[in-house]
Amino acid sequence: MKLCMIGTGYVGLVSGVCFSDLGNDVICVDKDIKKINSLKKGIIPIYEPGLEELVLKNHKNKRLNFSTNLKESVKKSDIVFICVGTPTKKNSNNADLSQVYAVAKEISKSIKKFKIIINKSTVPVTTGDEIEKIISKKVNK
Repeated sequence: MKLCMIGTGYVGLVSGVCFSDLGNDVICVDKDIKKINSLKKGIIPIYEPGLEELVLKNHKNKRLNFSTNLKESVKKSDIVFICVGTPTKKNSNNADLSQVYAVAKEISKSIKKFKIIINKSTVPVTTGDEIEKIISKKVNK
């Protein structure tokens, strides 16, 4: 399978690396150019036991790639995972979903055929419905 992980934090990077180690072709995407360039050099921004070895192994075997180009990465993939941050809003207990919704809008601009889209970001109930609406608006036009 060809997978796209949007976000290279603990969820996106670790999941992407594990999927690549299972034999899938994975593109991990992030808007942080410095972070992507570091990952391409084998410099891992987070600590997780065994992660560095798996990144190096799977990147060397061309099953794991890193990109800042969300549009192209989505186009090349069968399954797209949204793995972006949802920090708590200031002075509130509510999650800031702006990154999730921004990624959904970018995905909607990038797809021309059926894709499975999975949200792995920590979100409240009904967020998936909102993501579907955002993507469906563009796709159904």
